[in-house]
Amino acid sequence: MDLLGSIATVFDRAGFEIFLVGGSVRDRLLGRPFEDLDLTTNARPPDIKRLLKQAKPDSIYEVGAKFGTIGAVFGDTGVEVTTYRREWYPTDSRQPEVEFGDDLREDLARRDFTVNAIAQNISTGAIIDLFRGVADVARRTIKAVGEPAERFTEDPLRMLRAVRLAVQLDFDLEGKTAQTIRGNAGRLQYISAERIRDELVKILVSQHPDMGIAALFELGLMRFVVPELSDMPATVQDTGHKHKDVLAHTLQVLAGVPTEPTIRIAALLHDVGKPKTKSIKDGKIHFYRHEDVGARMTRDILQRLRVDSATVSEVTKLIALHMRSNLYTSDWTDGAVRRFIREVGDSRERLLTLSRADITSYRPRRIEAGLVRVAELEARCEQLAGEADVERMDSPLDGNELVELFGRSPGPWIKPVKNYLLELVLDGELDQGDKDRAATLATEFEDRSSEPESEQEDSRIDQEPPAAPKAATVSAETARGD
Repeated sequence: MDLLGSIATVFDRAGFEIFLVGGSVRDRLLGRPFEDLDLTTNARPPDIKRLLKQAKPDSIYEVGAKFGTIGAVFGDTGVEVTTYRREWYPTDSRQPEVEFGDDLREDLARRDFTVNAIAQNISTGAIIDLFRGVADVARRTIKAVGEPAERFTEDPLRMLRAVRLAVQLDFDLEGKTAQTIRGNAGRLQYISAERIRDELVKILVSQHPDMGIAALFELGLMRFVVPELSDMPATVQDTGHKHKDVLAHTLQVLAGVPTEPTIRIAALLHDVGKPKTKSIKDGKIHFYRHEDVGARMTRDILQRLRVDSATVSEVTKLIALHMRSNLYTSDWTDGAVRRFIREVGDSRERLLTLSRADITSYRPRRIEAGLVRVAELEARCEQLAGEADVERMDSPLDGNELVELFGRSPGPWIKPVKNYLLELVLDGELDQGDKDRAATLATEFEDRSSEPESEQEDSRIDQEPPAAPKAATVSAETARGD
């Protein structure tokens, strides 16, 4: 028996109404696939639980019994059944009040948008459309049910959800609904960080994340979502092209990265430090150390939004390092590329993807040059990483071997020696397995280090002029850009 038919039969026999409702009906009208089913009934949670068991699910769980919702899993399909209800947020409260009901009309009237206030009788297939939701589906419009101010007072998160649905479905916001959002944006302060985070991430992983973020700014919502981004539109980053503000650039980057939460979050926040670091020197705008400032701000933002620690670490790392590939030039030594590989670690693919998207300019040749630069760096990374496990490269001699070699007690003197040997390995001047040569080089290094300063100076004077420095390394001190 069909799953919906089975559930309908069980509830009908027990004397309860049950309807397919909300996004499930909307997506069915649009011909969009959906994996989960939302149902509503006049049965109370204990009865819902009892009746769902008769439909023989794989498991049953409580989504929020006090809010009237019981969930069940049937194979690959999730089902949530909710008692008719109305809910609202008392003033200055982040916890909703819920009241169960017995009338489908009352339940549909409290729903957020007309496209979600459509029900379907799963026994007969009849559509119940009390608020012209089908017409708004056809017009591809997000419109609040009844008075928008009442809907947004009941649950202020609906203002974010309106933007999220618009970008997910490629719909437009109805004029009065949008205007009411502008006037009530401040009510988002009553919503928990977790709920705001979830809607923001859904916007970011939609097909039009740039349009969604632009809408959050235009509707006045962003200052209650990520207030640290609020100064972006007013922060111009090119004196010759005043239209190119940090927000416009960020939206371009956001639209240019794959649909994956971590990199979309990084794209949104990668230049969050620019407004705080903007300076003008010799008529040119600079954002010195904006990646470092931005990384610190990002950690604070994501922790406030209760983002999981792994994502916080990865996004913060991407933002701290996002200027590194801009330093690359073709004359980088293999050693410099190996240092880059070690510094970025497992984040290399995401970082290079972000770097490509970050190449925005009104000059096509500048974009071309940037894309070539990143592609060349990526190819060299792949080549060198294929030759050896760069991230596991180490000094040929460990601490114990150095203690035995020099007959000294363990101490801070060991680290400079190991670092010196590791640098030679990274530069290809010393094989990691060549302990004999490493011992000779370590001894010479220690001899030089122990010479009095005057003797070291005399030695340098007697030597040939130094060779040109190696191609750029990628230390934090040199990775500064605009």
